Amino acid sequence: DKTIKLWKITERDKRPEGYNLKDEEGKLKDLSTVTSLQVPVLKPMDLMVEVTPRRIFANGHTYHVNSISVNSDCETYMSADDLRINLWHLAITDRSFNIVDIKPANMEDLTEVITASEFHPHHCNLFVYSSSKGSLRLCDMRASALCDKHFWVYEEPEDPSNRSFFSEIISSVSDVKFSHSGRYMLTRDYLTVKVWDLNMETKPVETYQVHDYLRSKLCSLYENDCIFDKFECAWNGSDSVIMTGAYNNFFRMFDRNTKRDVTLEASRESSKPRAILKPRRVCVGGKRRKDDISVDSLDFTKKILHTAWHPTENIIAIAATNNLYIFQDKVNSEMH
Repeated sequence: DKTIKLWKITERDKRPEGYNLKDEEGKLKDLSTVTSLQVPVLKPMDLMVEVTPRRIFANGHTYHVNSISVNSDCETYMSADDLRINLWHLAITDRSFNIVDIKPANMEDLTEVITASEFHPHHCNLFVYSSSKGSLRLCDMRASALCDKHFWVYEEPEDPSNRSFFSEIISSVSDVKFSHSGRYMLTRDYLTVKVWDLNMETKPVETYQVHDYLRSKLCSLYENDCIFDKFECAWNGSDSVIMTGAYNNFFRMFDRNTKRDVTLEASRESSKPRAILKPRRVCVGGKRRKDDISVDSLDFTKKILHTAWHPTENIIAIAATNNLYIFQDKVNSEMH
């Protein structure tokens, strides 16, 4: 319903005991019975996680919200829909400022939509938003109140030899994430993840193929609407490894230093405690190794669209259909 909610999450594993004015159930004692004072003590208890809604930010969007990003000033955040980006103050729920508006006067002239947006991790005046045309626009809120015109545009020129009916659809950027250092941006389109240097607008510095074997299947993926799936991407804490999802409950990791990559599967079997994830391989025709999976047997209803990496540790969260998997690296290497 185009509403944004702020939640507070707290953990408790201790409880206070020995109040002076309250009994163990929290009811006030008869003050005439209190004859001495004691210091309350904290006793251990089972871990409790409490989630409470704190604020509701409504009526800011006409279209579905596709991304939310909290600013490094810890006071403001932005929310984006297909045509507009709004800036909110965390303490003010009934008012927001429109900072990007790409809605044309005549909706028939609409050629692109906003797909994702994020604030820079260190500079509170900078933010980036991506579009369905495959471009990134870096905006500076110091330049203008409405950031429609003042931006640096990052886009890769299209290779004419790869031009097809599906070119525009698969070039749409579904997610953009700043690196923790703030120097790079990570983007995901349908077939690739790309790393962009903020100082280089003309082309990405790195491109990784997520599932290039689907290039020959774009026609059937268009017919079953899978070609419009919006995959997310994530950096690890040191910006040396990137992760994104794929089909068949597979997710991919790419090591930027060694250029190694691995395909892993989030499944019930692999989620047993202490189970080691085995690398998976997809083969395209020809000979097949024992554990390989053929492209034709991939399950396109099982897709990993949402992934997240712990900011400092090697712990990842993978959302697969109606299951959330959390994997932890037991040997602290980057790729397992």
